[in-house]
Amino acid sequence: MSEALDILVFGAHADDVEIGMAGTIVKHTRAGYRVGICDLTFAEMSSNGTVELRKQEAESASAVLGLSMRGNLGLPDRGLIRTEEHIRLITSEIRRWSPRIVFAPYWEDRHPDHIACSRLVEEAVFNAKLRRYMPESAPVTVSQLYFYFINDPGPADLMVDVTDVYEEKEAALRCYASQFTAPSQGSDTVATPLTAQYVERVKARDSLLGQRRGISYAEGFASRLPYTVNLF
Repeated sequence: MSEALDILVFGAHADDVEIGMAGTIVKHTRAGYRVGICDLTFAEMSSNGTVELRKQEAESASAVLGLSMRGNLGLPDRGLIRTEEHIRLITSEIRRWSPRIVFAPYWEDRHPDHIACSRLVEEAVFNAKLRRYMPESAPVTVSQLYFYFINDPGPADLMVDVTDVYEEKEAALRCYASQFTAPSQGSDTVATPLTAQYVERVKARDSLLGQRRGISYAEGFASRLPYTVNLF
């Protein structure tokens, strides 16, 4: 049986999670929490890079983040749809790692795969706790499901101050050179939204969010349920 994770983060493609919450992950792994990432696809439809190169970049980024595990379900890129097979595979991953907290992409984004990933994970989190669903494995109740932002920022229900680990976030993003490097003469790279100073735009977004509370850099998250706090 796999050792349980404190946090399991799902993304449609390697680099999605880093864009949305690399700083939050680093803060937790540095504090001794076990954090894992599960990418749903190998991003085989990406305009730049190759599957093998993307795997190497994800491995490098994982080392920067201090992950306890990183997996890939090998689902079809641009083929993430609501099927029983897809939901069962994601549910199995949740039951395998028994995380207390799960993160998924926000439910609105310009990339259809990010939206599909969000919906699939939300359904899998619900199904994971049902003892008569896939009864061959033990049910797992996730205490909280949060959603992180990738391309299109939405209303944040909470934010994490990542100022002290922002260099690590940038380092994790720079691991994906195939995605974030601008085209140069003679290269095979083609222009995409990711090659147009995308890392700088992510940094500006995190700065603008933090500014609302006087923080240099922050990552925001949404929740379907009210966030509970204990008042003194």
